[in-house]
Amino acid sequence: MSRPSGSFSAPPQVHTFDGLLSDFDGTIVDSTDAIVKHWHKIGAELGVDPKTILATSHGRRSIDTIQLYDPKKANWEYVSYIEGRIPKEYGSDAVEIPGARYFMSALDDAGARWGVVTSGTRALVDGWLGVLNLAHPKVLVVAEDVELGKPDPRCYLLGRTRLGLEHSSSLVVLEDAPSGIRAGKAAGFKVIALTTTHTLAQLQEAGADWIVEDLRSISIKGVVDGQMQLEIRNAFQ
Repeated sequence: MSRPSGSFSAPPQVHTFDGLLSDFDGTIVDSTDAIVKHWHKIGAELGVDPKTILATSHGRRSIDTIQLYDPKKANWEYVSYIEGRIPKEYGSDAVEIPGARYFMSALDDAGARWGVVTSGTRALVDGWLGVLNLAHPKVLVVAEDVELGKPDPRCYLLGRTRLGLEHSSSLVVLEDAPSGIRAGKAAGFKVIALTTTHTLAQLQEAGADWIVEDLRSISIKGVVDGQMQLEIRNAFQ
């Protein structure tokens, strides 16, 4: 597949939103190497080629992935256990996405309404936040909180509710995976996609409104009357 023509050079633009919801893995934390090792280990335990699992696992809940190969193990006790092991066993294999630490701190300092909506379990998120010493979001929606995972939109709709913005459609989602982009769009929100794990073509096909390389291209300019002013720089055009 050829690379879409264009470049990451769009001029800065400022948009106003009531709230922001961000995915976690691939958007705030890059744990790709750890996840690959994890699924190789789980694949061996399940008797499944890890390449088969990895082809479709990113952006999906582990419980939904395991359901395909061993339904008896598709329960939250098992999934929380195996995901909780990842930061402990492979902690040195994860890093923060460039700009993540500063951006999260800036959101808190500005008093913006924001939260994390992830396909990972609480055990996984808490583990990575601890290993990388990142601030814990005040609003968090994890895999166990919803009946269906991404691309179903209910995780992002629940995030909106937990932000206290039940009646607002003026939210922006940060995502890296097509399934998450589709979930954000299905919820009726704008989506900024990061090219940290998928190709430009995949992000465009999923319907992202803006595509940037990482969180260094996004900053909060302030909060006025409860609405955040978000600047997007060097988006793909």
